[in-house]
Amino acid sequence: MQPFDLLGPLPAPRSTTVLEASAGTGKTFALAGLVTRYLAEGRATLDQMLLVTFSRSATQELRERVRAQIVQAVRAFDDRSVVGDNQVVQHLLTGTDEELEERKTRLRDALAGFDAATIATTHQFCNLVLKSLGVAGDSDAGVELVESLDDLVAEIVDDLYLAHFGRDRDDPQLPYPEALELAREVVNNPAAQLRPAEPDPDSRAAVCLRFVSDVVRELETRKRRCGILGYDDLLT
Repeated sequence: MQPFDLLGPLPAPRSTTVLEASAGTGKTFALAGLVTRYLAEGRATLDQMLLVTFSRSATQELRERVRAQIVQAVRAFDDRSVVGDNQVVQHLLTGTDEELEERKTRLRDALAGFDAATIATTHQFCNLVLKSLGVAGDSDAGVELVESLDDLVAEIVDDLYLAHFGRDRDDPQLPYPEALELAREVVNNPAAQLRPAEPDPDSRAAVCLRFVSDVVRELETRKRRCGILGYDDLLT
């Protein structure tokens, strides 16, 4: 493993660089610096870059930090006093007058089109890709991405629980609280395989399997009817 030098040669095109970093080691600063260098040195334009992180708050912070880094670099070309201890900006200010002018122009162009930069969460990026497929994607135009399907699942469980057990004279084999918990567990883990696959028809396992299978089918129907998608729909 080699130490990463933010001011060293940029990774070669079509290469892969993996950085190992723990919390608080300056990952966001490094990303903002790399983006600024790639732009200023003409190695890439903003529309050719993809920055993906995990949460919306982290995405917002990354967007703000990248923009602030570019703004500081642009200002530094005209006023060296704003550089401070920013080594990335100091690095960009070394070179011929022609090189500096080209770097400033590239960064100004990037700022002008910064709103179009793809800085997103994993799910947001998947949603962008899905929409870009148009009719080739298995989704309806105009669908809305929702953060949680819990309310819809609870509504479906209410309806199906009544349909499954409403006429039972005895206490159902699957109590309502367990039915709701089981349904949410299955919906939140779409790749999970339900076992046993072929339980005894009169067993409690068979009752549970029939119920959650109906919940999953009804959920797909209602999502399409309501024009919504959950995050897991973007990854499957």
